[in-house]
Amino acid sequence: QVQLVESGGRSVQVGGSLKLACAASGGPFSDYTMGWFRQTPGKERGFVAAISRSASRTNYATSVEGRFTILRDNGKSAVYLQMNSLKPEDTAVYYCAASRFGDIVTPDRSFYSNWGQGTQVTVSS
Repeated sequence: QVQLVESGGRSVQVGGSLKLACAASGGPFSDYTMGWFRQTPGKERGFVAAISRSASRTNYATSVEGRFTILRDNGKSAVYLQMNSLKPEDTAVYYCAASRFGDIVTPDRSFYSNWGQGTQVTVSS
């Protein structure tokens, strides 16, 4: 089972950029589809982006498409989320997720079996 640790969350101003990182250990990282989700208090954890095992395919939530980019480095066992043009509504705890169930870039939360502890992103004006 892979273990995931997110980092990079912090406070940033509207319009700014931030790059989150998720380090994986304990498993063959290239066997996992990876995703990013986010959650705000009182709401369900929602899909942000996903990337296939070889990084050949990606999928984004409509709300972030064109502003966020998901990347992975299998050699470093890491996945990243580059976030540009940040908005106050991007404020959330961001979670990294992994799945070995198949090489599909699904937004379905139940597909992902391994989760990190989350990192807080706050966007303020």
